[in-house]
Amino acid sequence: MPAAQEASVAGSETPIIRLRGVTKLYGQGATAFQALKGVDLDIQAGDFVAVMGPSGSGKSTTMNILGCLDVPTDGQFLFKGVHVERLERDQRALLRRKYLGFVFQGFNLLARTSALENVELPLLYRGDGKKERRETAMAALDKVGLKQWWDHTPAELSGGQQQRVAIARALVTNPDVLLADEPTGNLDSERSIEIMQLLTDLNRTSDITVIMVTHEPDMAAFARTIIHFKDGLVERIDNHAREPA
Repeated sequence: MPAAQEASVAGSETPIIRLRGVTKLYGQGATAFQALKGVDLDIQAGDFVAVMGPSGSGKSTTMNILGCLDVPTDGQFLFKGVHVERLERDQRALLRRKYLGFVFQGFNLLARTSALENVELPLLYRGDGKKERRETAMAALDKVGLKQWWDHTPAELSGGQQQRVAIARALVTNPDVLLADEPTGNLDSERSIEIMQLLTDLNRTSDITVIMVTHEPDMAAFARTIIHFKDGLVERIDNHAREPA
């Protein structure tokens, strides 16, 4: 198999995520576009992975599949040994709700609700009681250093603080994997470094697997593993990337 298709992210342990021969085709006939062309990829539990590549390289399509927001046209996607490509839509939604957390470039916070209420939302959807929701959400805010800002709305928070709220919301269900899509894209350099240091600390202390898409080499350098996509395939993998002091 071509080296570009062979991608093992680190170690020999059973990976939390495994892709084998994953393809993704959009459209039909002459207008069809093959976004992924047979991706093989292993990601170990507890790793911090940065995903990079130019527009159209397949990185966003891969992230959508890893986040159970899309399914492969062909190939296998195993999450903790479960064949996700065989699951029904509702089953994928349950997997996403229980095991995955999401952080977006645009924060995606509700404007007229407090930081605490924003963080509570996944617990509300899960059906947790009010007291349990409040305690769990407050603990998540404390974990990202915003416990004292619990009653502030997004308009009363800086961009960096808003992203911290978004990270707390992603962590509140105690997911195994945190998927971050350009988490520093809307932040200045100083706030970007703060967010990356936070993600690094959470990865180390909570043993959560972090998978982050970024266009910025300086941000990717915080990861232990950097996956480079090109033309619908994994072009190369850099392991043991530099970790800032």
